[in-house]
Amino acid sequence: MNELPDLSRLSESDKDNLIVELWSQMAGMKKLILDLQVQVEELQGRLAKNSRNSSKPPSSDGLNKPAPKSLREAGQRPSGGQKGHPGRTLKKVAKPDKTVRHEPPGQCDACGRALSEQAVIDSRQVFDLPPLRFEVTEHQVLQAQCTCGKVHRGEFPEGVSAPVQYGPQALAAMVHMSQHHMLPAWRTAGLMGDFFDLPMSDATVLSAVSQAAERLQPTVQAIGQALIKAPIAHADETGLRVNKTLHWMHVLASASLTWLGPHAKRGKEAFDALGLLPLFMGTLIHDGWAPYRALACKHGLCNAHHLRELVYVDEQLKQGWAREMIELLVAASREVALTAQPLARKRQAHYLWAYRAILVKGKTLNPLQPPSGRRGRTKQSKATNLLTRLRTQAADVWRFMTDAGVPFSNNIAEQAVRMPKVKQKISGCFRSVRGAEAFCTIRSYAATMHKQGANIFHCLALVFQGKTPQPRLT
Repeated sequence: MNELPDLSRLSESDKDNLIVELWSQMAGMKKLILDLQVQVEELQGRLAKNSRNSSKPPSSDGLNKPAPKSLREAGQRPSGGQKGHPGRTLKKVAKPDKTVRHEPPGQCDACGRALSEQAVIDSRQVFDLPPLRFEVTEHQVLQAQCTCGKVHRGEFPEGVSAPVQYGPQALAAMVHMSQHHMLPAWRTAGLMGDFFDLPMSDATVLSAVSQAAERLQPTVQAIGQALIKAPIAHADETGLRVNKTLHWMHVLASASLTWLGPHAKRGKEAFDALGLLPLFMGTLIHDGWAPYRALACKHGLCNAHHLRELVYVDEQLKQGWAREMIELLVAASREVALTAQPLARKRQAHYLWAYRAILVKGKTLNPLQPPSGRRGRTKQSKATNLLTRLRTQAADVWRFMTDAGVPFSNNIAEQAVRMPKVKQKISGCFRSVRGAEAFCTIRSYAATMHKQGANIFHCLALVFQGKTPQPRLT
């Protein structure tokens, strides 16, 4: 430790120099403390982020999952099936496939007389699966010769092209399990053996997937072209591991159509290569990412993202304006849902006036940081960046209130990317770009047909028969 100087031996100029030096050191320490406080707050903020107050996926929460906390009012929507829901309760059928009679004894055990008249007094039905086993159909081509000498022969039906092959139902089952239910190829092959006594190799499953993707390519292209012309569409992207490298799966979807496509890049280069978003001229719902903002279409921002960010500002930064903004956006969303149409001008003005007032409160607590003197933009806090976005893109934030049919959130696109993430967690990364492309093609078709109420397994079976059911594109 440095010894303290003997002030009695210092000249006046030495004392002045010492004071200047100490003052300079104190200023440096103050700046260091402030910088460290900012870093600590930032790191604490990162630790406090979860799927409820940020865009992090639920899988990143680990074992310390946040307690669920809905923004719905108590009693607004009771638990269980809602009014008008058809339900899925098991009910008796009028004509059972098989009837087993359980008769009483032939005579009375009290008096010994014969019991002649019997009547059904009660019945119970058991729904079960019949024994599952593959069925082999042999196709034989016959030949006959006319008395004139000409030879005539039958022909194999379309699709029967090899001495031994799998039929459309078996191929559809493989694709359904591996691409719709996200099972790895080896588990799909194992289930085909367990369920149907039809064991097979992983390569057989992958071959069926490749065939389905090839047959479905024209239909999925038509889905993409229909989405280009849609008045409202949803876009999102998510990471996809392909051959140990990061690729991206891009989504364009509507309430009845889903299109997925993989690409090595995330932004404009991928948009141009995939060829859909640059041609879209309707209203695009997204999370506000800059490459989406650069598109020439009209924009609507996902307010579910905003609510999560506002929850973080409210609960972690303890800023009351965020809670007011949450309540305002949720109230407007409920009013739009009740009217099922854009709000009247007077109601729009009411919400926008309250919106601007809350933004002023937030800006007072989160002023812009002055220029740092370094190159590039000065770093701002998360609350400041959120306020800037809400202020500069207010028209897109409130698009759900002003334009017919525009939803409050981007849930349709987020739902489309959710199941492929499950596929990756269960099955691991894709081994090739071709495999990722096949998955996106089949998943686009399956998700679209599921939205339109079709039975996916039956659709896939018809695909392998050359009779692909087509989705409604309007």
